[in-house]
Amino acid sequence: MLKGLDPLLNADVLYALRAMGHGDDVILADVNFPSDSVARSTVLGRVLRIDASAPRVAKAILSVFPLDSFVPAPAGRMEVVGKPGEVLPVQAEVQREIDAAEGRSLPMAGIERFAFYDLAKKAYCVVQTSERRFYGCFVLKKGVIGPEG
Repeated sequence: MLKGLDPLLNADVLYALRAMGHGDDVILADVNFPSDSVARSTVLGRVLRIDASAPRVAKAILSVFPLDSFVPAPAGRMEVVGKPGEVLPVQAEVQREIDAAEGRSLPMAGIERFAFYDLAKKAYCVVQTSERRFYGCFVLKKGVIGPEG
């Protein structure tokens, strides 16, 4: 246990988040997402795991992870098939965690299911959560921390 770090952030996840550079993506995946096979295509090449709900994992990661301020939507959610505008409760909960971490409203972009799979394969890493609700899949794009910290 370390002071000031969310206890969900295990050594493997902290290593990956620290190793990522500006513009790299981290995928937060639900239990139904093909995390292992998709993760083999990522930069890290293996799946990471945090056994907690997607909103709780988002909160933990966002406690140390700056979102990219150079793009219009540094966070995205997998769209519901056939209902791209629908925002499910799990997605609204993650949205609240993003807004809390950023101190402002920062709406997530919707990403079509197969486009999300393609994006995930190009990500830096995949963090599989224990989220059992459908469409609990998200992407976060890493930003920068300025010289002032």
